[in-house]
Amino acid sequence: MSQHVQDYDETTANETEPLVSVQNLKTYYETGGMLSSDPVKAVDGVSFDIQRGETLGLVGESGCGKTTLGRTLVRLETPTDGEISFDGTDIATLSGDDLKAWRENAQIVFQDPDSSMNDRLTIGKIIREPLDVYEWKTPRERRTRVRELLDTVGLQPEHYYRYPHQFSGGQRQRIGIARALALNPDFIVLDEPTSALDVSVQAKILNLLEELQDEFGLTYLLIAHDLSVVRHACDRIAVMYLGNIMEIGDTEQLFNDPANPYTHTLLSSIPAPDPTIEQNRIPLRGSPPSPRDPPSGCPFSTRCPMKVRPDEWDDLSEELWMQLDVLQDILRERAKRAGGLSNRIQRAIGLEDPTADFDEVRRTVFDDVSVPESVAQQLDETQTQLAEEGEDAALDYLREQFGSDCDSVFPEEHVVDDTDRTSRCHRHRDANAEPAELDRIPSPE
Repeated sequence: MSQHVQDYDETTANETEPLVSVQNLKTYYETGGMLSSDPVKAVDGVSFDIQRGETLGLVGESGCGKTTLGRTLVRLETPTDGEISFDGTDIATLSGDDLKAWRENAQIVFQDPDSSMNDRLTIGKIIREPLDVYEWKTPRERRTRVRELLDTVGLQPEHYYRYPHQFSGGQRQRIGIARALALNPDFIVLDEPTSALDVSVQAKILNLLEELQDEFGLTYLLIAHDLSVVRHACDRIAVMYLGNIMEIGDTEQLFNDPANPYTHTLLSSIPAPDPTIEQNRIPLRGSPPSPRDPPSGCPFSTRCPMKVRPDEWDDLSEELWMQLDVLQDILRERAKRAGGLSNRIQRAIGLEDPTADFDEVRRTVFDDVSVPESVAQQLDETQTQLAEEGEDAALDYLREQFGSDCDSVFPEEHVVDDTDRTSRCHRHRDANAEPAELDRIPSPE
């Protein structure tokens, strides 16, 4: 344990306090683009705790910010804002020797063990490297420590002198785990530790991680895209979307009764063990928005099948309401393209008409649904706005007529059951519908 951490008054430490406490954490990447200076908001204001000895799972679609969040927690990435409290110390502000000393207590196991190892070094040197960096005891004691670690993760003493290419994928992941354990950390980020492994090997690695946690009192953040893995291995689960935590709570509660619409759609994608069982899958329309330009309201609002409607449009059919959302998506994408330099030049000299294909788009989007006259009038005015002011004005008008708090107001965190599970969704506040109503919503094509 580092001298920095030894400075804590361990005799008065409150074991009931979380080991890791994150408050409004943000990790942005400045891209320095010619046409846009907006940063990529990889992690956009997340807050959660991880209790001592707990395994917290982190799930979500690719690109949602999971790995960036994990890397930020061990300070491989520098947070833009917010607080990361580790055992009572804000490690987001540490630098220099203090940061180096703290890193003894937090390690990471990478998704791809091959790319995280120097194939010119023997396994012994790879595992011993952290001990050398921190000048841990004597060289002889370091070698002894490495052999102990090899035994701990199920490898043999003779493996000390072999090279990474001589091991299978599962063995290489064990080497990565041994290296992470070298300095006796309290907290380990496991970034997709089994994603590149066969199913049988996955189970062995997960069982090994569980045994090590029991033996050494470790605390884990387990990042995974395989929901069956997190259900097996985690005490609680955090569901991430577009840099935000949408739901977090007890694993079984979350799986058996998802509170957030995004969680519901993720769980509906899990294949049933029995292929003869009919599944009610809820495919998500389109792809997540760019983290450079996230929605101003709920992060999930552009794809959510449960978006709250304005009261005046409550009688619209689900199919029509969904297609109005599709039209907003189309205008949003067109607005992005229109912002490009070449498009702006073409419009300035009259070579591009923003309404040229709008009639065809309108027919395609609403071809299979009945559109009442009141809605048709709003679509006519949208087209007028498009012709006179461009895509942004047309989109603003469409949102003004058919938008809701989901489009403009970031949802608060609501406690949704007696286990203190929380979810970010306007429906918890307004009690407009229960998540189970997703079962009756038509799936988007």
